[in-house]
Amino acid sequence: MTTQTDDGRLRLTILGGYLGSGKTTWLRHQLFEGHFPAAHILVNEAALTPVDDTLLAAQAASMTLLVGGCACCTGKEDLIAALRALCDTRSRQSAKARGSNHIILETSGLADPAAILTAIQSDGVLVHHIRAVQTIVLVDALHAVKQLHSEHLSRAQIEAADRIILTKVDTVTDPTLAAVKSTVKQLNPGAKIEAAAKGLAVCLPNLPEAKAYALPLLSDGTAPILPTRIEIPPDVDWATFSVWLSALLYARGDDLVRVKGVFDTPAGPLLLQAVRKSVQPPERLPTADHDHRNQIVFIGRGYESEDLRNSLAYFRGKSSATI
Repeated sequence: MTTQTDDGRLRLTILGGYLGSGKTTWLRHQLFEGHFPAAHILVNEAALTPVDDTLLAAQAASMTLLVGGCACCTGKEDLIAALRALCDTRSRQSAKARGSNHIILETSGLADPAAILTAIQSDGVLVHHIRAVQTIVLVDALHAVKQLHSEHLSRAQIEAADRIILTKVDTVTDPTLAAVKSTVKQLNPGAKIEAAAKGLAVCLPNLPEAKAYALPLLSDGTAPILPTRIEIPPDVDWATFSVWLSALLYARGDDLVRVKGVFDTPAGPLLLQAVRKSVQPPERLPTADHDHRNQIVFIGRGYESEDLRNSLAYFRGKSSATI
């Protein structure tokens, strides 16, 4: 972590990374291992249906949830208001009651950390009460090739980082990992590069020499990536839904960057996550009530809620007719 003289301001760590890079998994392990003791966690989700707060609640000392817009643009006013509220609360507390002076902002996967820093530094109140100490950006080694070739945002996130964590390094070959590392180093020569697998820190192996990817120039003509939410009808079971989702990913996975949500099953709530065409094994969540069970968020290009619902209904009817 960046070390600076304590000047009384709240310290802010920005945790960024493209959709599906593993920010919540990594942060959950960091909190469990005590690396950010008693820090206040700000979780920003572009979609209206949050999931990440459920995963962090057990380890976080305190938390604020910002939903429905990225903190760098449409959700910027909510972020500024939340940070001002934290500053105001701290200023009214005694020195003994203040505890940690550290804030961790887990950004949406669609957020630009540099724009968030600019917003904070441009605010006449926050600039005197908050000091950004580091920007950590996670890079998905498994999907980095496609992302860096097609998404300007994934490059901008890397360029804004002080510290870069290559995630999912256990899922790629050493030559691929070496090429990803070289590309990241080319985009941001000054950042420290580390590695993680399933949220746990691992040592980067001795990698072969590799050239950075030749990244093309990107135009602004691509359709925007947007979140779309659907509610799963109660008569759709997990088996039916998972088969439908697999078919959807096979047909249109290249346009679908991220899927996440909580699915209610007789065994308890399951966390569902997918990155492009790769579905992660479902994770059993605590049995405590969750406000957004059976609400699944699809983040991608060209997806509409009504189309997804109609597709699921058609698949459900077709599956029932074959039984």
